[in-house]
Amino acid sequence: MAPAFFSRFRRGAGPATDGTTNGAAPPPAEQRPAPARRRPLPPAGRLRRDRRALIRVREQRVRDLGGLVLELVRRDAFREDLVYEQCSELIGIDERIQELDALLATATAVRRTPPAARCTCGAPILWGSHFCANCGRPVTTETEGQAPDASAEDEAARPE
Repeated sequence: MAPAFFSRFRRGAGPATDGTTNGAAPPPAEQRPAPARRRPLPPAGRLRRDRRALIRVREQRVRDLGGLVLELVRRDAFREDLVYEQCSELIGIDERIQELDALLATATAVRRTPPAARCTCGAPILWGSHFCANCGRPVTTETEGQAPDASAEDEAARPE
């Protein structure tokens, strides 16, 4: 059950991961396929679902590791190699959770809309409007509103 379950979370899923082609010569440069395009980000819901499943597996493995260490000490047959093996699996799960967190942050940041512009009174300014719907002030960008004041301050500060 465990190998089939973890195969779903592994990044590279291929029969030969070492790059060999079972004794055959590599294809010439003309026959090589073009490099694959970047895969689009998976939907945020799928990332969250995979993350929740991995967290459940991690919690179970931590409990199993604690029980294993307890039993090994109780029977006075402590085996470091077995504990290290279990810990390395846990570290691998933690790394995959961190990868999913980074992907999830990227996926949600890409789909997030920028905040709407606001008037000085706090009302949102609709796109294309020339006046605030709440207070009636003319809509200007911040740089336009600050440029005349900054130039007036510069002129007043200059000695003649």
